[in-house]
Amino acid sequence: MTGRLLDHAGLPTEQWREGVLTRMLVSAVTGAAELCIFEQFCDPGCGAPIHIHTVEEVLTVLQGSAEITLGEGRHPLKAGQSAVIPAGLRHGFINIGEAVLHVQATLAAPVFEAFDEGGVMRRRWATE
Repeated sequence: MTGRLLDHAGLPTEQWREGVLTRMLVSAVTGAAELCIFEQFCDPGCGAPIHIHTVEEVLTVLQGSAEITLGEGRHPLKAGQSAVIPAGLRHGFINIGEAVLHVQATLAAPVFEAFDEGGVMRRRWATE
C-alpha cells in the first residue's frame, strides 16, 4: 500500500450558505478511505446550523472565535482550541467575533453527511 500526496494550494472554495465559504481538503474525492477534512471561512454572525453526523467530528478554530452548541450546552472556542464531537450529538457553531472565523473540520468518514434538525440528510464529496 502506498500513500498519497495532496497539494492544497489554489483549491477552490464553494459557498455552502450565506456568509460561509468551504474548501474541501481530503475526502473520498481525493482518495481518502476513512477521513473527510475541510475548512470553512465564516463571516461574523454566520456558521453551521444545528446538525448531526453519524461519525465523530473534530472542529478546530484556526482563526477567530466561535460559540459552539454541543447538545444543550453552548461553549466559546477560540483560535488554537478544538471540540471533539461524538457521533450522534447535535451541534452547530456561529462566528461571535468581528473578523472572519476560520475553522477546520475532520470527520471520521470519507464523505460528508449531516442530518439537519428536520432529519434531512445533506451529502457532499462522494465519488458516486
